[in-house]
Amino acid sequence: MGYIINRNKKLFYYLGIVIIFLVISIYQSGLYPDRVIEVSAQSNTNEICDDPNSEEDFPWMIGPWVKYPHNPILTAGDYEWESKNVLNPTALVKDGKVYLFYRAQNNKRISCIGLAISEDGYNFEKQSEPILVPTENYEFAGTEDPRIVEIDGIYYMTYTGWIYHTNYLCLAVSKDFIHWEKKGKILPDWPMASKSGAIVPKKINDQYFMYFGDSDIFIATSKNLIDWEPEIKPVLYRRFRKKDNGERYFDSLLVELGPTPIVTEQGILLIYNGANFSKEYATGEVLFSLQDPRVVLKRTDMPVLEVDNILEEKGEVNNVVFSEGLVQFNGKWFLYFGMGDSRIGVAVADLKFVQ
Repeated sequence: MGYIINRNKKLFYYLGIVIIFLVISIYQSGLYPDRVIEVSAQSNTNEICDDPNSEEDFPWMIGPWVKYPHNPILTAGDYEWESKNVLNPTALVKDGKVYLFYRAQNNKRISCIGLAISEDGYNFEKQSEPILVPTENYEFAGTEDPRIVEIDGIYYMTYTGWIYHTNYLCLAVSKDFIHWEKKGKILPDWPMASKSGAIVPKKINDQYFMYFGDSDIFIATSKNLIDWEPEIKPVLYRRFRKKDNGERYFDSLLVELGPTPIVTEQGILLIYNGANFSKEYATGEVLFSLQDPRVVLKRTDMPVLEVDNILEEKGEVNNVVFSEGLVQFNGKWFLYFGMGDSRIGVAVADLKFVQ
């Protein structure tokens, strides 16, 4: 009986959270257009000035980003398991090479995670077999959208498990990034669908932090990188409100994680993806505090990477630039992104600061 009571209490607790989120979403979406919700004023304040992506106080951004003129660098069709689309890659550098872990989709639209390797960051050789495939009931329709980080010689890969009607944020670990041990759902009690987890590669205040989410962005903490405790208050909100000139922000509909964050002297730099009400996806950057990774110090008002050619305008999903892989390589930053959810491109930027 006590077990049933405790279980019901837990159920009502999470049901209450869901109701709160629904109320906030409806409220912010425009049913009250004359009202402005000021959410987390201290932690989500934006610097508005003549340059919408200003660094007037201190340098904090990576960029400007320049797209590789010979994009796409990776396309589908070499193997049956990636016959339909390749998209949304994560990346790391090892032994002077770039290892690109990408979502691969077959003609049945079942996703797995493939691996391609490059010596120059542009020209990749695919491996003939995927490194992660659906095997569990929480991912039977696909293993999607990986993000990878190396900590103390262990590789941690977050990915999305898809089961058609919902998705779960999952984790796999490896010592050689070829053979992976699945750890299951990271946030089993989270009351909503969960995806897009990016782990900060260093401990802060004696614990690890992970940003996650694909509507607003939330945060979770862990002592061991396996067991995570999420917090219900977002740390980065989509921007419903209009700018002073009446225009909408590029991330007015949603915000979603990009690559693994990097830790700099200025703070935790997170590249993220945003979509507007026209469902056009673009990339922004945000800087969180090293003292408290929940606090936003800076945020771009304009995208740093956006759709500007036919291969991004047309695809499995139209009008998409979706950044998910970031590495420091050969004296530059390389940012890998999905193009129209169908192919993969890269943009580069000067090495303003070192990871």
